[in-house]
Amino acid sequence: MDFNRSTQQPGVTPSAHPAVAGAGRKGQTEGNKWGKIGLVSLVVGAAVILLALAAVAAAGGKDNAEQKFVDKGRLQAVFLSTGQVYFGNIKDLNSKYFVVSNIYYLQTSSTGQAANANTSVSLVKLGCELHSPFDQMVINRSQVTFWENLQDSGQVAKAVKTFKQQNPSGQKCSDSATNASTTNNVQGSSNTTTNSAPATTTPKQ
Repeated sequence: MDFNRSTQQPGVTPSAHPAVAGAGRKGQTEGNKWGKIGLVSLVVGAAVILLALAAVAAAGGKDNAEQKFVDKGRLQAVFLSTGQVYFGNIKDLNSKYFVVSNIYYLQTSSTGQAANANTSVSLVKLGCELHSPFDQMVINRSQVTFWENLQDSGQVAKAVKTFKQQNPSGQKCSDSATNASTTNNVQGSSNTTTNSAPATTTPKQ
């Protein structure tokens, strides 16, 4: 009797071992799972990058749009949250800072006793202060409440024009009357006060 003869029935293909077949299907399922996770992560990452680029572009567009409102031929007034206001020319502005040059600011002085004091407001040219700053300021954008262009017919613009006519070579801090001034009468005062450069004191040896 021939015991080597296969007992397989004709037309029937032997199947893999059940454990081996199950492992193959499980590996294929896990591979598909990680492939889907990778694809989703890639799509989400691309979306985040696109949103970030859009935000940067929008911020840049906003700065450019605001920059167009700056009248280069006129003075601007920059109002700060501290209550201080600076007059000058806005050279640059963006979401982080303002750059202003040709700067003037207001200074108040009083004469007489407190009850009957006469108050005047002078426009002072930046540069002759004790710390001798350059005629340029970089102002934190968060400190700026608003800014505006000034008309040539205003008191500030006229005072600046007069100052430049009187000082064609620029401000000389050693002079006693180099600061431009304009007076805003308060409590009926008609006095005009011109602020001179702050005096410096030399310590005694």
